[in-house]
Amino acid sequence: MQLLILFLGILVIGADQWLKSWISSSLALQQQVTLIPGWLSFTNIRNTGAAWSSFEGQTWFFYLITIIALAVVIPLLVKAYRKKSSYTYFTGLVLIIAGTIGNFIDRATQGYVVDMFQLDFVNFPIFNIADMALTVGVILLFIFVIFLDKDTDSK
Repeated sequence: MQLLILFLGILVIGADQWLKSWISSSLALQQQVTLIPGWLSFTNIRNTGAAWSSFEGQTWFFYLITIIALAVVIPLLVKAYRKKSSYTYFTGLVLIIAGTIGNFIDRATQGYVVDMFQLDFVNFPIFNIADMALTVGVILLFIFVIFLDKDTDSK
């Protein structure tokens, strides 16, 4: 099962990069195409920052954060793999790594991240598959820590 989850991480990176490439070649910059009226659109944007354009243009900062994140999460993943840890925990780590790598590839090759998913019913940053993977990964870790981790009894 763990190998299947690792394969999921590879698929996430591949899908993220494929969709970013397709959006960049199919839509003009800032062009919006409605997918579900009133709900969801594709919008081709280049993001040099993080959510809500925070830290815009601080590429060095994102390189540093990426290196730190991977240096922390990869050893946790290796340990979880060896211990055959909870699938929730393992999947969360894999998705965090996949999302981190997906956005890092963009920053390293282009100097910006391609974002495309726009929620039309709420004022929310436009995002991509890597961002979704990061978010779901963090949620899974929270679920694991709050509800599933049985190794935290008081000593």
